[in-house]
Formats: sequence, C-alpha cells, structure tokens
Amino acid sequence: MKLFGYTISIIYVIFFSLSILALSVESLGINYGQVGNNLPQPSTVLSLMTSVRLTKARIYDTNPQILTTFANSGVELIVTVENEKLATLMNPQAALQWVTTRIKPYYPATNITGISVGNEVFTDEDTSLTNYVVPAMVSVHGALAQLGLSNIQVFSPTSAGVLQESYPPSAGSFKPELTGVITQFLRFLHNTNSPFWVNAYPYFAYKDDPTKIQLDYVLFNPNPGMMDPNTNLHYDNMLYAQVDAVIFAMWRLGYGGLDVRVSETGWPSMGDPNETGATVQNAATYNKNLLKRQMANEGTPIRPKNRLEVYVFALFNEDMKPGPTSERHYGLFQPDCTMAYNVGLSSLAAHDHSSTTPTTSSISLTSSASSKATHKGYQSLVYWMFVHLLGFQALMRRPT
Repeated sequence: MKLFGYTISIIYVIFFSLSILALSVESLGINYGQVGNNLPQPSTVLSLMTSVRLTKARIYDTNPQILTTFANSGVELIVTVENEKLATLMNPQAALQWVTTRIKPYYPATNITGISVGNEVFTDEDTSLTNYVVPAMVSVHGALAQLGLSNIQVFSPTSAGVLQESYPPSAGSFKPELTGVITQFLRFLHNTNSPFWVNAYPYFAYKDDPTKIQLDYVLFNPNPGMMDPNTNLHYDNMLYAQVDAVIFAMWRLGYGGLDVRVSETGWPSMGDPNETGATVQNAATYNKNLLKRQMANEGTPIRPKNRLEVYVFALFNEDMKPGPTSERHYGLFQPDCTMAYNVGLSSLAAHDHSSTTPTTSSISLTSSASSKATHKGYQSLVYWMFVHLLGFQALMRRPT
C-alpha cells in the first residue's frame, strides 16, 4: 500500500508539472513590429500567436486594424505613443483627444494593458525628447483617469544605455546627465504603481567585446558565471545581471522597490561581417534558453521569487528596418509565418498564408508547452497509468 501511495503521489506531481509547463509559455510576451512590406495581415498574426500560445504582445503604434483584429482574443496588448508625438501629448487636451480616439473605442474588447509613451527616449538621438516624456506620461495618465480607463498602465521603456555603470550589478547607476529627469520618471512610476521596462540586449555587449565576454554567459548556457563581490550573489547570465543593475541604479535614487520588466530582448540570426555572434545557432540558443527560464518562472538573483516578465524581440523579421543587417533578422518567424529557427514554441499547425485557417502542420515541435493534442495525450497517459495502478492496488489487496 505504501508503494501505491507513493506512485499516486508521483502521478499527481507529474500531472501538475505537465499542466504548469503547458501554461507557462503563456507568460512570455512578444514584440510585434511592423516595419516591413511583406508582413502577414493581423488576422493571420493572431492565428499564429494563438497556435504557439503567445498571449502577450507589444506593438509600436496604435494600428486600428490590429486593435480591431485582436478584440475578444484575450491577448494582452501594449500599445505605443510614437516618439514624434510626445511634444504634442504634453498638452492635456491633446492627450485626452488621443486617448479618446486611439484607445477608448477599442477597450475593453481589445485587452489593452499598457501604453508605452515613447520608446528608448532617454537615449534617442533627439535629446529634446528627454524633457517631453514625463509630461506626456502625466497627460496620458490623466486622460485615462478622466475617461475611466485607469486600469491601463502608463510607462516608457528605456534602453540599458541609460546606465553609467552596470558591472558588477550592485554598482548599477544612471548616467549623471540623466539623473534629474530619471528621478522624475521614477517618481511617476512609483506614484502610478507602474513597472520600469528596460530593453536589454546581451548580444550588443558580446558583439562589442567578444574576446572578453564569454558566449555561454550571454546565451544562458552552462558556465561558471560571475560573483558580485558586494552582494555575493551569483549570476549565470548577462540578462539577469543587466536587470539587477537597473534595480540597484533605481535604489540609488530612492526607488529600489519598483518592479522591473524586460520590454525587449533577443538575438539576431544574421548580421554583417563585423557583427560577431549574429548566427542562427546563437539566436536559437538564446531564445530557447530564455524560454526555458520563463517556463521555470525564474527571477533574478536579487529578486529570485519574483518571476521576471520578458517580451522577446521580435515576432517577425522586418525587411524595412534601417541600420545593419542584424536589425532585419531578429524575428522568430519569417513573414510567411514559417519559423526562422525552432526555439521550442508549440504550434497546432502551420498556416495557409492566403487564409487565416490553420492547415496541416509542417513545423518541428520540441516544446514542453505542448499543443492541445499533445496535452490531451499526456492526460490520457496519466489516466491509463492511474487505471493500471488501481488494478495493481486491487491485486495487492487480494488474499494470498
């Protein structure tokens, strides 16, 4: 009987673990950029996201076609005020008009959870934007409150380039010339209970200094890691170190309690000759290992019990993005919805690209977060194991 009890306990553990794995991928967000002339229609994008169980997305505008298509889908959507509109939206009346026309008609049918007021404003080449972002955030937040939409958070993702020091993480600090505006920014986030979102790319650090930075460390592969001498915390990957550096930088300004989330991270699958490390293999490894960390609900060493929320960049390769070759090769998927490489996301089917209806699958699947059919198979397996064990129990109870 003790053996039977142990076995049933193991089954419950297995079944619970499979259920968690099947759901955990839904915690991963994706950046859905649209800088391309060959990208699929939003309806096809939604079908693709549904098939691979992605339930959080961020777009870089308020595209009405996307907002309409994503209505009643359950997908959590972050929308964006473009940088060039910040100066206008500093005016409360302009912000009210923007929210009235760009947000209110779609909410709550479209599950808009956040508004990104600009993107990487503090490191933008146009330094005048630095003084626009906080007033624009205040105006947009006020407009949301006035229209009864206070559930939508307001924030502005920053580049990791706002940091003056990031190594070791405990030395994290903001650039001195940004201290004043960053303090105002953090005060707004604190007062509105909004997170600090950071775009963090270990790839850039590796590309700039591949002889000193260990590739396995930036790819989440097994490696010795590094010990922060001031905290004795061990880091086995650069992304977590970058996030904790932001936390320490905020702490130095009196706002160490703010939640930190990663609005962008990723790895290019192709680059120019001088873009060291931009390969399909490295991109697949980085994103696959990141997915595993997300499925494990990991936090960073300074906040190990708080799962780090991450949005991967990007959903598609975007052929019209300016800059080096790498900029056009961050996608997990090609514009025809085939995978650029397999990171382990499950899919019920590949897509007929002239239709939104899934067709016969041609995608190789490796994810523990399996499709419904696979999940059903697990349930059947557990069920029959349970039946056989009941029979075993009955056999054990028979008198000898």
